[in-house]
Amino acid sequence: MQMTPTRPEDTVIGQVLAKFVAADPQMFALIAEDVDFRIDHFRDETDVSWQRAATRDELVEVVTRLGTEVFPRGTRALSLETFALGDGWVLTFFHQRFFYGVRGREVDSRTVILSHEAEGLLDFFRETVRGIEDL
Repeated sequence: MQMTPTRPEDTVIGQVLAKFVAADPQMFALIAEDVDFRIDHFRDETDVSWQRAATRDELVEVVTRLGTEVFPRGTRALSLETFALGDGWVLTFFHQRFFYGVRGREVDSRTVILSHEAEGLLDFFRETVRGIEDL
């Protein structure tokens, strides 16, 4: 498998993340109706069992709750790197800073996202939060 560096704006995941950071609800226009979405945390005891969706409507509910509980003041992208893996698969490294509602403080978070896109829509999303560091 070859990893080809790709400009984030040339990928659906890059466009979705840009709209997420901007709190632009038009991000959902880039999501497949039958999206397979999940966020996991590595070695973190935070309950993320609700951070999954099997439809676009369920994802709207998850993102709404994320906005209330996790990102009450939004987020800032510090870096975003995307790598095309072929056949619509993209590996993304995302570094962000935000006020983490769960902890009540500013944090840095680094995540790895494996996604798939087809016909201009994101239909698979697996994010692993590698760590959340208090600032």
